[in-house]
Amino acid sequence: MRLSRIAHQVALFLVAAAFSFPLYWVVVTAFNTHGGVYSIPPRFVPSLHTGAFTYVVSHTDWLRAMANTILVSGSTVLLVLVTSAMAGYALAELNFRGNNLLFLMTIGVMMLPGQALLVPQYSVALHLHLLNTYAIQILPFAASTFGVFLFRQFFKGLPREYWEAARLEGVGHLRYIRRVAVPLARPAVVTVTLLTFITSWNQFQWPLIMTTSHSVQPIEVALSHYMQTFEANWRKLTSAVLLALVPIVIVFLALQRHIVNGVAGRDSGVNR
Repeated sequence: MRLSRIAHQVALFLVAAAFSFPLYWVVVTAFNTHGGVYSIPPRFVPSLHTGAFTYVVSHTDWLRAMANTILVSGSTVLLVLVTSAMAGYALAELNFRGNNLLFLMTIGVMMLPGQALLVPQYSVALHLHLLNTYAIQILPFAASTFGVFLFRQFFKGLPREYWEAARLEGVGHLRYIRRVAVPLARPAVVTVTLLTFITSWNQFQWPLIMTTSHSVQPIEVALSHYMQTFEANWRKLTSAVLLALVPIVIVFLALQRHIVNGVAGRDSGVNR
């Protein structure tokens, strides 16, 4: 039994190492010297040279692209939290005709491939004069079907007595959502925040199609330009990749413990 457990742990370590090695090699390349990148045998230990990072920050529009990405991602997260919480609460707590049908239609949207809607969405953006703006990168993603689903499941688990007690105190629906329901759904808030932030940060196809000016384009589009600019300069390219990756890693490490509970619907803050 002990040998089986050891073999299991070794297998997990090997799998983790295999998936982590490409990222580690990006780190090694970014911090390497120009000659070290092409040395044979290769150097597997970073040399801690930061010249490539300094060049990317000071000689490119990387800071502008990063600021654009932070603006777009932050705005998208805030809007998704508001719309998801309100829609999830309505579907969970308000009894109205067609409630279940509306929920099924919301879930059905998750099954539509985004690529199938690109042409009509581009046409709408063109006629509304939204192309090449921050708005076109934010507004289409201001609502999340997954967020609505997750908040609905959490709000379904809240005792009805909470709302009845709040109503006796003269609390309306909006205030109840803000003061009671959302704080108790903390894992859902964290999960939706994290997944929305990662998705928005990694957006590439949408801003590539909807924007043409570097002044509003996010970091993922800027990285595609770097690939053409730096060509085979792997140190500068991998440096740009790491700079774009660091915020996601920080946010993920800070919030990862809430993901499982949020998706599983546990730890809602309610003691039953």
